[in-house]
Amino acid sequence: MVVDVEGGPCALRFTVLGPVAVWRDGERLDAGSPQQRALLAVLLLRGGRVASVTELIDAVWGDDPPATAVAALRTYASRLRKVLGPDAGIMVSDSGGYALNVDEESIDLGAAELLAGEAEAARRRGRTDRAHELLVQALGLWAGETLADVPGPYCAAQRARIEERRLALLESRLDLDLATGRHAQVVVELTALTATYPWRERLRELLMLALFRSNRQAEALAVYADTRRLLAEELGTDPSRELTELHQRILRADPGLAAPPGRRREMPGAGAQVRPEQLPADLSDITGRGDVAEELRGHLAAAGGQAVVVSAVSGAGGVGKTTVAVHVAHGVQSRFPDGQLYVDLQGAGPSPSEPEAVLGAFLRALGVPDSSLPCGVTERAALYRSALAGRRMLILLDNACDAAQVRPLLPGMPGCAALVTSRSRMTGLAGARLVDLDVMPPQDALALFTRITGVTDEAAADVVAACGFLPLAIRVAASRLAARRDWTVTDLARKLADERHRLRELRSGEVAVTATFELSYRQLSASQARAFRLLGLPEGPGICLDAAAAVLGANTADSRELLESLVDASLLQSPAPDRYQYHDLVRLYARTCAERDETPQQQDAARSRLLDFYLATTAHVHAIQRPGDTTLDHLQPTRWPGLSFDRPEPALQWLFTEAKALLACAGASAHGPALRHAVDLMLVAKDLVESGSDAQQYAQVNARLLVAAERADDAQALGRLFCPMVHLHLMAGRLAEAEHAAQAARRYQLRCSDPVLTAHALNESGILASVQRHYGEAEHYLLQALEAFRRYGNRNGSANALGNLSRLCLDTGRVAEAVSLAEQCLVALRAIGATLRLANGHYSLALALAQAGRADDALEQLAQALPIYQGHRHRVWEAMTFWRMAEVHLAAGRPTRAATLVEQALATAHGTGNRWVRANALSTLGRTLQSTRHHDRARVCWQEALAIYEELGSPEASDVRALLAG
Repeated sequence: MVVDVEGGPCALRFTVLGPVAVWRDGERLDAGSPQQRALLAVLLLRGGRVASVTELIDAVWGDDPPATAVAALRTYASRLRKVLGPDAGIMVSDSGGYALNVDEESIDLGAAELLAGEAEAARRRGRTDRAHELLVQALGLWAGETLADVPGPYCAAQRARIEERRLALLESRLDLDLATGRHAQVVVELTALTATYPWRERLRELLMLALFRSNRQAEALAVYADTRRLLAEELGTDPSRELTELHQRILRADPGLAAPPGRRREMPGAGAQVRPEQLPADLSDITGRGDVAEELRGHLAAAGGQAVVVSAVSGAGGVGKTTVAVHVAHGVQSRFPDGQLYVDLQGAGPSPSEPEAVLGAFLRALGVPDSSLPCGVTERAALYRSALAGRRMLILLDNACDAAQVRPLLPGMPGCAALVTSRSRMTGLAGARLVDLDVMPPQDALALFTRITGVTDEAAADVVAACGFLPLAIRVAASRLAARRDWTVTDLARKLADERHRLRELRSGEVAVTATFELSYRQLSASQARAFRLLGLPEGPGICLDAAAAVLGANTADSRELLESLVDASLLQSPAPDRYQYHDLVRLYARTCAERDETPQQQDAARSRLLDFYLATTAHVHAIQRPGDTTLDHLQPTRWPGLSFDRPEPALQWLFTEAKALLACAGASAHGPALRHAVDLMLVAKDLVESGSDAQQYAQVNARLLVAAERADDAQALGRLFCPMVHLHLMAGRLAEAEHAAQAARRYQLRCSDPVLTAHALNESGILASVQRHYGEAEHYLLQALEAFRRYGNRNGSANALGNLSRLCLDTGRVAEAVSLAEQCLVALRAIGATLRLANGHYSLALALAQAGRADDALEQLAQALPIYQGHRHRVWEAMTFWRMAEVHLAAGRPTRAATLVEQALATAHGTGNRWVRANALSTLGRTLQSTRHHDRARVCWQEALAIYEELGSPEASDVRALLAG
């Protein structure tokens, strides 16, 4: 802050919210000895009032001042005057005493109070976000212990007063966190704070409310029980009236405790509120449908009443449901100020969108990060409804399959509305307004054609009649006419009339759409038509340019030109640069064309090239993530090349971007010679399991391939498929399923000579046996696995086997041997240039060091592992690392820090859907809470952990039973 000095500015700033110091222009000045700094602090905190020598001596030395106190005081004052500037007039003498003449804002404490005052004013005006921002700034001025390292009774008293003020500001900021929907975020902070300040009932009140709003009602009630017992035992008092009233409201699940309306409920890890605007563009040439549009607009305008508004438009394919729905949605957009969500549910195709995947996309659009997305339709739907609560949003669900697909995607609170389109009537949607959309009246169909083409020729009536009055067919026909300037409407009508088969197709339902597509298809060049046909063969939501080039057997430049020409012909969509997708009906038609116009050998060749591309590229990703892994030498050879990468980051980005497409390709390759390639693709795509984001689809495809491999009696394929299943079940804590898969992997390993299968079957079996606490069996398998990895030169595998053996040694009490093996593992991983797997080495060594009593060294190793897991999107291992950090801190007697870390573990595990990791974190959280005398909340955590362990059949259940019994 600036203080005038003889007409010139002198930038002086003082700090007391931490070390007592004085700064000039950003440079810290020497404020002298502790007693001299104590004098400075006393003068700063008196707000410019003069302090007598006697008062200052009492303040600095108390009841036992030295004999030279007066002289020493004058010396300190003289030195401070020199530090501050002898002519500045800042330090003044008056009647033998002293004072400091400084502005309030030049002292950090004064600046904090000014910010706090502004925050209170902003809150009174209803600007809660601004108030929160100001309080964050105010609290940020604290830099450690107030008045640090200065003696004297005055500073001791002031230190307590200022700390009380900090806590009051902190409680105000936390209150604003809850007022702005950040309840899930502050649970972590409040858990630690209530452990540090057990007597502050306001903190416990805030924690109870935050837990309740985070759907953790049992824990919220347990906080009250802990508080009541603590107050009774230590102070002989009862909880405050406010805390007791909150307890009663939570017991009856009072709706008034929900997050304030108009605020997005905070999801774990979520950032600022997002306003999605996903509606497709409204067509400028929409014609007719006025009565239907008006009916839908009137119904949707009723949103905000006592129930969620749902309108469902049904009709045949190509009848214009999407066009009408999008037009109506744009017309009511102003009534939904918090945004609009849109999805094509692909209900007309063979693979309708899964509600779980759609919910994931919606939650991301609402600001929920991947790390916070739960698995399973039920959990995602609950999170989705919470995210929409208090908001006015429109959800457009286009091309639905049936009511079962739609129900999880509907909002749950008034204020929101859903508009659904489907080929079938949504009679299963209770309370929905059902609107049937038929073909256009002849006059409207003709008006649409005329509006698009600008032509009023009499022959236009023949064209729209040939199109069956279907809007999609009319638009395609009109577009063809517009693209061929040398054609007349009569020419187009004659062409349609000549296609007797086409006319027959145009007369009924969905076949009319097929006939309309045929108009465009027959206009394509030979190369365009071939591309159109072949690109209908792959499964999956879309395809990248490089994968499309593989399907076509062409280079990327030629493929891009072909694909873009199909985009221009409105037969293909390009949602992003070098990414392509069909409308679902067009895809069906393209596939029909391929089956009709391509031989089975040509179709198989296209699918084989795509599978080769995915296998080769994923193998490259595997190699860059696991240097020293010779598994790639034992994969099926590929004839079509894949992409290569020079850095891990783009490799991993490709894998996660293309995950759904490559897994769909593998699932569609469960026959003939393609089976072995698909199995190898699953083997090298195992990172998708550990990330947690694509584990469910991976498991489904793996199960499908297992059926095919059993039918073919292919021992190698079966063994290689069962190995990742062991891993997948282990990551989820499903030990019975993991045991079945491990037994099968070992059984098939004995039937074939496959070094990859042998090593991985033994390694996964060893890990499983260790988790099951069958330690002798585990050591037998892991030693064999180590030898098997070494035999076929897999240095990455042998290094990780050392890490697994290290953990086994810990479980059997051989701590020194565990440390040695973990160190060998880390050295080996560094020697091969490992990146991702290096985190596993740090993790293994950390566990060994922690058990050896070297807590700080263990935390250092975990701190090195954490950013690697985060950078590689391995959310499960990220959660495990947070949990292990909490364990180390708890063992070292730092429960507050442990509580913070274990809450982070819970939030991260929530996003993966991994219930075993969640149970581990809950068990540790319970022990952390127990150590800080939050006994009832600890019991709630243990009860939930026990329920999960028992459901999974995990041996940890006995440990938690012992905790509950104790």
